[in-house]
Amino acid sequence: MNTGTPLTVGFVGLGHMGGPMAANLVKAGHRVRGYDLVAESLEAATAAGVEPVASAADAAAGADVVITMLPAGRHVLALYGDEGLLAAAAPGTLFVDCSTIDVADARAAHEAAAAAGHHALDAPVSGGVAGAEAGTLTFMAGGGEGEFARAEPLLAAMGKKAVHCGGPGAGQAAKICNNMILGISMIAVSEAFVLGESLGLSHQALFDVASTASGQCWSLTSNCPVPGPVPASPANRDYRPGFAAPLMAKDLGLAADALRASGIDSAFGIEAAKQYAEFAAGAGAAEDFSGIIRTIRQQNERNETAS
Repeated sequence: MNTGTPLTVGFVGLGHMGGPMAANLVKAGHRVRGYDLVAESLEAATAAGVEPVASAADAAAGADVVITMLPAGRHVLALYGDEGLLAAAAPGTLFVDCSTIDVADARAAHEAAAAAGHHALDAPVSGGVAGAEAGTLTFMAGGGEGEFARAEPLLAAMGKKAVHCGGPGAGQAAKICNNMILGISMIAVSEAFVLGESLGLSHQALFDVASTASGQCWSLTSNCPVPGPVPASPANRDYRPGFAAPLMAKDLGLAADALRASGIDSAFGIEAAKQYAEFAAGAGAAEDFSGIIRTIRQQNERNETAS
């Protein structure tokens, strides 16, 4: 794959997503200097060719581009400011944040980078751990056209598609809208399978119809919530993630906050956020988000018993 001139990349956040992403940059010929608070994550990245450094600031020093993959907006903003990431970088460094965070936090990160004499791009991803490992992620980017062009070779090394969605924060806006669709559709697909079960319909029969009819969607054909029809889906591995339910709950929470802030009446988006928050706090804490079908099934069984 031609990913342009080799660059020196500082990579902060080498967990389940960041680690494989950094490894793919190394495979594409880039020099990657990485940091993570978790020693095991740093060790795994080192084994994949990432050069370990002692701090996030060390990762940024001398880098052409700094990529961050962190849990929340507060971590990004703290790292940029109080923890000295922006200050450690040479003037004009490009900062690409691949975390999924609030749109307002993303815009604040852009402003902080600009104030420090740098460039910024918010570029959250879709595709989960499997996509990070395979280099097939989709990037949704927000920022200037120049920043997007500058980041494109790196995004190409880590994913199969990168879309420039607009100005600062537009990547995050696209991400939460996309995942609201995903969360709602997984609940709908799960409810359909539970209904099919109650009507005596086999999982395979429902899949064979819906996957080639108007009910077709990614939640059905790629991440089917029942074992059997899609061998690669987490349902065949006792719902081992995949895309973990707590991450879906986080993304839907961001979408719900944006809905309320925008004054948009979205009953399905708010309800999906509520259901996933409850699922992630309980039975789904360590499960793929498709595991919510078991909660839906159990609730149906309780209702039948009560009646």
